[in-house]
Amino acid sequence: MFFNIPIHTALGTSTTSMVFTVLSGTASHLREGNMVIKTGLIIGGFGAIGSYTGTLVTGLLPENLLIWISASLLFLSSFLIWVRTRVVKQETSDQKVKLFWIIAPAIGLITGFLSGCFGIGSTPLIQLGLLIFLNMTLLQAAATSMLILIPVSLFGAIGFYQAGFIDWFLLVQIVAGTMTGSYIGAKFTKRASVLILRTAMILLPVFGGLLLLW
Repeated sequence: MFFNIPIHTALGTSTTSMVFTVLSGTASHLREGNMVIKTGLIIGGFGAIGSYTGTLVTGLLPENLLIWISASLLFLSSFLIWVRTRVVKQETSDQKVKLFWIIAPAIGLITGFLSGCFGIGSTPLIQLGLLIFLNMTLLQAAATSMLILIPVSLFGAIGFYQAGFIDWFLLVQIVAGTMTGSYIGAKFTKRASVLILRTAMILLPVFGGLLLLW
């Protein structure tokens, strides 16, 4: 919107900036004790594979199609999070515990691929997977998604770099602000009410989707 950057370069630059942003946010969440570390590392590892694979596909997609799909995924994830958070959270069943090594890799591969292919960071989709399939709380989902995004964004950045879709000068300017904002924001996650967290998880993807279409 502000720099007239082509969509592929915008996606590559934003994904690369996330490497630094999520490092800052993860450090803050770790100190606050908000995240489920083991789950985050497992999903993040598989997410890295999906993310790099996605970057190989995104260069083949035309700009208009890329914008519409990215925006649609954001709207869809927002709607599904709204539906999920209206349902009372149930205890994790023994069946879900047994299926963890199927569910966790699947969440990583799918959300990682979408992140690499469409550059949306997949944060809403990751949080949705954690809420629905692993029965995390809103606080845990918000924090653990940051840890998952470290390898996802790193391998996505590698793929976008190889494709030549990164504006390095713009990246430096973005990172200067996002690292600071992410670290400070993580301090408020534990202190925010469930209503605020839920509202933010639902409205931010919608706002991002509208910006893409605009």
